[in-house]
Amino acid sequence: MSAPRARSVFGDGAVDSLITQLLHAVGEDNNDDMIRRLIVTALEMDAEDVDRLELKIASQTLVEMLNAYKVFSADPGRAKVTVFGSARTDPADPDYALARDFSAAIAERDWMIISGAGPGIMTAAIEGAGVENSYGVSIVLPFESRAADIIDGDPKLAVFRYFFTRKLFFMKESDAYALFPGGFGTLDEAFEMLTLMQTGKTYPAPIVLLDAEGSNYWNGWERFVEESLAGNGMVSPADTSLYLHTHDPVEAVDYVCHFYSCFHSMRYVGKRLILRTHHPVSDDTVAALNAEFADIVAAGSIEVVPTTEAEVNDDDHVHLPRLGLQFDNRSFARLHEMIQRLNDLHGADDAAPLAHDLVHDLQPMPEEPDSGGSTSTHQTN
Repeated sequence: MSAPRARSVFGDGAVDSLITQLLHAVGEDNNDDMIRRLIVTALEMDAEDVDRLELKIASQTLVEMLNAYKVFSADPGRAKVTVFGSARTDPADPDYALARDFSAAIAERDWMIISGAGPGIMTAAIEGAGVENSYGVSIVLPFESRAADIIDGDPKLAVFRYFFTRKLFFMKESDAYALFPGGFGTLDEAFEMLTLMQTGKTYPAPIVLLDAEGSNYWNGWERFVEESLAGNGMVSPADTSLYLHTHDPVEAVDYVCHFYSCFHSMRYVGKRLILRTHHPVSDDTVAALNAEFADIVAAGSIEVVPTTEAEVNDDDHVHLPRLGLQFDNRSFARLHEMIQRLNDLHGADDAAPLAHDLVHDLQPMPEEPDSGGSTSTHQTN
């Protein structure tokens, strides 16, 4: 089974020639093959008499993606944590203060925050980090057409009509996630994020669940996950290791930063999964990983490997040390545990935050199965 693939040829010689001329007219570059596929797909939608409403959705989606790309291009080298939580949280609520304290503490570690740019927890996060360290990802709703005053009009605000494009950028631009008590939206984002990590459709990243001391919000959620989901075999026990629950903003910040204390990023090259690290990993650490995580290795062992030819061709973190393994492409929660164990064994507290230069494509393109053509450095499909 394979997903549909974009075509590079429309099939009409005259039309294909015009596409080539158009690409030449706007200036050739290394992405012309991708732009050609977009043009051909648009023409094929017209040829298939796709309904006008469907075309509006496709057009608006691309416009929103383009605008968000422009917005997030401002700080490509700084790590970012997305903060989720209720728009209804009052400033007097302890969770409001907790979100503000967490965001202030992680901004002190040179991270930026991304929020939904609304009231409640979202405003608290911006207050804590400061507008200069904050991105907003706002949604236009029937009852709410503007972002919160604190970030409205800021160049780091991206506005979306569709939830699905907004969610894409929450995931695509983030290196970590902090969830505070919220309603349907917060729980939707929590379960979608966990589903993507559980199934390997996004890269491993730290997730923290925070609520004020004495709150039963995440305790109740965890009971449901452990008793009704894991207890009935609907998720694996290892899946509950994908997140940390804490009441302490400092512990949450330490957990997020520790995830990148040794681990830097990852990508596939052919059938091999490559893990890049901030510094060389000792033989003892490699031996410990092999002893503890042999169950996720399909063949061979976890080993120190040189930079691959595909990574050199892509200029993809070529100077970083790396580990390689033939991952079973199934045990993603266990892979998350292995990364945490790598950090525990070989992390450095002074490791720099991850520079966000991620390409969210988990596996090589189907037409290039062994080329390593997807330059994937750590996380949404």
